[in-house]
Amino acid sequence: MAWVYLLLAGVFEVVWASTMKHSDGFTKLTPTIITIVTMIISFGLLSVAMKSLPLGTAYAIWTGIGAVGAFCVGVFVLGEAATLFRIASVAFIILGLVGLKVSTP
Repeated sequence: MAWVYLLLAGVFEVVWASTMKHSDGFTKLTPTIITIVTMIISFGLLSVAMKSLPLGTAYAIWTGIGAVGAFCVGVFVLGEAATLFRIASVAFIILGLVGLKVSTP
């Protein structure tokens, strides 16, 4: 169940990162509120996952999900560049996440 909590924490991290972008420096109320609420949820789920997962694994996967998810939101929603080098870099992050998952009991 810890892995499910960790996955959900990562998803909420993507939400708060993207709504933080839309908050325009916390000057827009609705995105700011969504950012703060989803941050709390994300951190809460991460803390629950860390009860049974190693710190390094849980934190690295949480930030990795956030990084890859934010990249995808940037490319598919915000129209950011999807260059070969950026895509390859994200692929290396995913490879590292898979390696951490496979090597964690």
